[in-house]
Amino acid sequence: MKYYIIAGEASGDLHGSNLMKAIANLDPDADFRFWGGDLMQAVGGTLVKHYKDLAFMGFIKVLMNLRTILRNISLCKEDIANYQPDVLIFIDYPGFNLRIAKWAKQQEIPTHYYISPQIWAWKEGRIKAIKRDVDEMYVILPFEKEFYEKKHAYPVHFVGHPLLDAIADREPTDGDKFRKEFGMDQRPIIALLPGSRKQEITKMLSVMLSVVEAFPNYQFVIAGAPSQERSFYESFTQKAAVHFVSNRTYDLLSVATAALVTSGTATLETAVFKVPEVVCYKGSWIEYEIGKRLVKHIEYISLVNLIMEKEVVTELIQHDFNTKRLQKELHKILEDTHRTQLFANYFDLEQKLGGKGASANVANLIVNSLKK
Repeated sequence: MKYYIIAGEASGDLHGSNLMKAIANLDPDADFRFWGGDLMQAVGGTLVKHYKDLAFMGFIKVLMNLRTILRNISLCKEDIANYQPDVLIFIDYPGFNLRIAKWAKQQEIPTHYYISPQIWAWKEGRIKAIKRDVDEMYVILPFEKEFYEKKHAYPVHFVGHPLLDAIADREPTDGDKFRKEFGMDQRPIIALLPGSRKQEITKMLSVMLSVVEAFPNYQFVIAGAPSQERSFYESFTQKAAVHFVSNRTYDLLSVATAALVTSGTATLETAVFKVPEVVCYKGSWIEYEIGKRLVKHIEYISLVNLIMEKEVVTELIQHDFNTKRLQKELHKILEDTHRTQLFANYFDLEQKLGGKGASANVANLIVNSLKK
C-alpha cells in the first residue's frame, strides 16, 4: 500500500515516525511519502518537505508568509496527485491539513486524521470541514471523544496518547554520562523548555533566565529545539550561567528535578516524565487579545490541567509571567509537600491517557480500513 503522510511540526515528526513503524509491522510492502522531518526520514520512504520550512507561528507571521504557505499547498496537491496514494494521513497541523483534506476528498482519496485539531478550544466551526472531508479521526485526549460524538454527532476513535509510546520505548538515560557530556555538576537540574519557534523562544527565555541567580543550589539547562541553531540561543545566555542541550529534551527531563515550560505539548511530556513544572505563556499584545476572544469555554491552557479538569500545575499567562511570580512558583514546586501531591496527580493523569499503544492502535485501524 502507498501511504502519504503530512506532519508539519517536530511533534508530528515524532508521532509520524512511530506510526510509520507500526504500519510497516502490519504491511511489509508499505511505501511512504511524507512531509515531516528527520525521524520520519530515518524510518524510510521519501521526504517531500521538511517541517522546518513550514513553521509559521502566530497571526502576523502567517500573514507575512502567506505566499509561501499557498505555494506549499499547491506543491502538496500536485505531489499527492502524482503519487496516487491508497490513503492520506494527516497529523495535527490543521491550517494546512484541512485545506488538503478538502481537495483530497474531492479526488476520492481516503482521508485519515491522526491527532485532532484542538477545535474544542478554538475554531470550533472547523467541525463542518472535518465531518465533510475526514473519513476517520483518531483522537489522543480522553475528553475529545465525548466532544466529537456527543456534541457534534461525529464518531471518532480514542487511541491513547502517542507520547506514552515515545517515552516508554526510548533508551534509558545514563544520568552521570549525560551530565558529564554537557559539563554539568551534581547539583539538581532545572530544565528550561522555552518552545520550538523563534517567536515564542524570544518571548519566553529571557524571563525564564531571570530567576537563575535566585537558585544558586541548582543548575539550569535550556532544552534547545531541533529546528533552531545554537547561535540563536546564545544571544539570551551571555549573562546567565546556564547549560544548553539541543534535541535532547527527553534525556534532560529524565534527570530534571523541576522545569519551566512554555505552554504546548511539552507540558504533557514533562508531566509524563514526572517532573514538577510551572507552565508559562506570553504572546504579543495583539496575538493575546485576539486569542483570548477566539478561545472559548476553556479554563486552562496546559494539557495537564485540561485532561485532569482541575489545576494540577500552575499556569503563568501573559502579565503573570514575570520574574517575581516565576520565582515564587519555582520555589513551590521544589518543596517536598507540593511535589508529593504533584506526583500523585501525574499518576492519575497517565491512567486517563490510556496507556501505551497509540501508534499500534492507529496503524491497525488504518491498515484494516484499507483491506476492507
